[in-house]
Amino acid sequence: MSPRRNHRRGGAKPAARSDDGADGADAGVRYGLERTEDWQGEEWVVRQVGGSAAKRYRCPGCDQEIPPGVPHVVAWQRHGQVDDRRHWHKACWNARDRRSARLQRSRNAPRY
Repeated sequence: MSPRRNHRRGGAKPAARSDDGADGADAGVRYGLERTEDWQGEEWVVRQVGGSAAKRYRCPGCDQEIPPGVPHVVAWQRHGQVDDRRHWHKACWNARDRRSARLQRSRNAPRY
């Protein structure tokens, strides 16, 4: 019996489509797939990011750092600015309705 194959034989992978309708071969792979979610009466765009990030981010859900190379979620309001994007731990994004908005930082905690 031959080993099982979990991949397609031959042929190229289908090209991902970007938001503007243009085909981009690495658009879906590089940035992850986007989906839309409703939260607090607003429409949010949510994107899964793999471990390719080279920067540190601060999760607004738990106020902890997301180190480089850790998969996480990027979310922003549909009609918001690029600077409004926030990087969340996946578990924090899923528990955002159960989290308290009153986070307190220690005196020495950085403000980013």
